[in-house]
Amino acid sequence: MQGTARPFPAWQKRKAKNVKKKVTVKSGKRKITEMDRKMAKFCIKLTVCSYARKKQQGAAFWFVQKIEGKLCPFCKAYERVYAGKPTSRLFERPKL
Repeated sequence: MQGTARPFPAWQKRKAKNVKKKVTVKSGKRKITEMDRKMAKFCIKLTVCSYARKKQQGAAFWFVQKIEGKLCPFCKAYERVYAGKPTSRLFERPKL
């Protein structure tokens, strides 16, 4: 044992040259659960959100667009289920 010298400690693993790291890529989309659908349905019935969708202007629209969409879990679920902001009125929403 005395004559053999190790270039690195035994507890350290030696890195191989020209070996690529494995990269795991997560998909950007989450699976939509039943709870997400229920929360999105509740967002449709919220007074502020429905008024903002209907009028597309004013204080309620600004509030939902800038503040509530980032904080409200119901608005976040609405974005996941319908792939659009709670204030958007781009197409007819399917009934849940």
